[in-house]
Amino acid sequence: MASLARGPSGGAGAGAGAGAAGGAAHKRLAPPPAATSLRLRDLWGVFGYARRALGLVWATSRGVTIALAAGAVLAGLAPIAMAWAGKQLIDAIVAAAASGATADRDVALSWVAVEAGLALVLLVATRLLGILRSLLRAQLGHRINVMILDKALTLELTQFEDAETYDMLTRARREASSRPLSMVMRTFSLVQGGVALVGLLGLLAAFSPLALIVLVAAALPAFLAEAKFAGDAFRLFRWRTPETREQLYVETVLAREDHAKEVKLYDLGPRLLERYRTIFDRVFADDRALTWRRGLWGLGLGALGALAFYGMYVWIALATIAGAITLGAMTMYVVVFRQAQSTTGGLLADVGGLYEDNLYLSTLYELLELPVASAVSGRASAGPRPGDGVRFEDVSFTYPGATAPALDGVSLHVPPGSKLAIVGENGSGKTTLIKLLAGLYRPTRGRVLVDGLPVEAWDPATLRRRIGVIFQDFVRYQLTVGENIGAGDDRAFGDRARWAEAAEMGLAAPVIAELPAGFDTQLGKWFKDGRELSLGQWQKIALARAFMRRDADILVLDEPTASMDAAAEVAIFDRFRERTRDQIAIVISHRFSTVRMADRIVVLDGGRVVESGSHDELLAQGGRYATLFRLQARGYQ
Repeated sequence: MASLARGPSGGAGAGAGAGAAGGAAHKRLAPPPAATSLRLRDLWGVFGYARRALGLVWATSRGVTIALAAGAVLAGLAPIAMAWAGKQLIDAIVAAAASGATADRDVALSWVAVEAGLALVLLVATRLLGILRSLLRAQLGHRINVMILDKALTLELTQFEDAETYDMLTRARREASSRPLSMVMRTFSLVQGGVALVGLLGLLAAFSPLALIVLVAAALPAFLAEAKFAGDAFRLFRWRTPETREQLYVETVLAREDHAKEVKLYDLGPRLLERYRTIFDRVFADDRALTWRRGLWGLGLGALGALAFYGMYVWIALATIAGAITLGAMTMYVVVFRQAQSTTGGLLADVGGLYEDNLYLSTLYELLELPVASAVSGRASAGPRPGDGVRFEDVSFTYPGATAPALDGVSLHVPPGSKLAIVGENGSGKTTLIKLLAGLYRPTRGRVLVDGLPVEAWDPATLRRRIGVIFQDFVRYQLTVGENIGAGDDRAFGDRARWAEAAEMGLAAPVIAELPAGFDTQLGKWFKDGRELSLGQWQKIALARAFMRRDADILVLDEPTASMDAAAEVAIFDRFRERTRDQIAIVISHRFSTVRMADRIVVLDGGRVVESGSHDELLAQGGRYATLFRLQARGYQ
């Protein structure tokens, strides 16, 4: 699921997914609860989802929906008519054989023509239904996947970082995208089977009402057993989602190019492949037990149905021998009972299948109805104090599930045009501070204000257009160079002039000039003719992406030159200062040659601001900053 959280990027996205997967897998404490008896109210509940599934199909293609309904009714009526025509045909053949009359022979031949016509109608209806199902499968599958991905776009960053949300996404993408079509097909199958069964039972009742009781009694146990095992399978499916995600993650590590170097270098392949096998063995044991139980019960109850059919066959044969019914009637009743038995079993299987689809479809709506309280959810496009800049007022933030705060009581004021540098050890809260400013998180305590207005009161699109950020774990999109840069401003995504300007600002222009198709060069190795860049070159592309935002009056660079050489670093920051002369610039860096260019430097330690001042002031204080500066300077001596 990391690819859904970050898109086709290298590094952090996949790692985050792995952590979530592994953590969830090891927290699982108990097996799925034992199956309870199937309740009728559970079965009635399926029709609520059937209506929603029909609504999806109707919205996807009304014409196909109407055609499927008409085809289901036609396919249901045809077998009844064929059974009745078969009886008339056999009786006409017997009469013609007995009389030898030409008229009786012509009647028999006319019934052959009628039955052939009905068979052709059934064939056409069946084929058309198959074509419509195939077309609808592609359309509906696409629609459901779009709904899932659209929902993913609304999730908060904290939800992406939560293992339970990853489980929901995995379940929805694995099963729920195909279940609405299955539910709709079963619904139409119920219509078709219901129409057929009414007619077949009417014909069978003419022989004996007791035959109807035998029919239902033979089919009902198999239905109840199948519905019960469907519930067991769904509980198993939900219970082992973490293992499934872990297995998918291991498969990703073994098969993706951005992991291949370390996997080979550290010889991790055999160990990870063994983990892949171990996970499969663990989940397959549950599958095997359920499959055997389901199969053996199905075998026993299927034998019961076969005995019922041949018992009925004996009854009908004896009635024919006794002269109670004609040979044609015997043939019809045998065929009708077989078809009625098959249709009844099919109807009950469809109801059981609807119950199973309902269970799996619940995973789709569980995701689609997941509450989303966005960190930024307001509508304001301007603040009450234009020109006030950015303020952090006693801001604290604790990640969900964590015990220690990532930020604790941070207060800062960054006026327009000022250049702020944030330094501190890994895990001190630097990047978290920026995510709060961008509205990706909501503070646990305190307020983050832009122009005097809390971040959560801003319109999300307006706020984010004012902020240009390059994170240290920037995304390496498997897109063209121009699209990688254009992603920085959705309103100018395809503007080639803007690409060139931003590339020049980010020092990416010389890199692009050496590529075979310039801005149209495919980057990454996922697709044909893709070119891979060095990490430093990728970082220049990401910098260019940040410079795409002309309207941004707050620019943030989070470790922007970590993979660049010293000369490139100096050039980048000279341009950065020039580009942000009238804007707020916030730089996070471990390189003190970079941060000393800032007007003010803030030192974070354990989520708190422990020092603040200019480079010279902090050196004079002889505190944390001075210690870190001298340690780094010693390495250059």
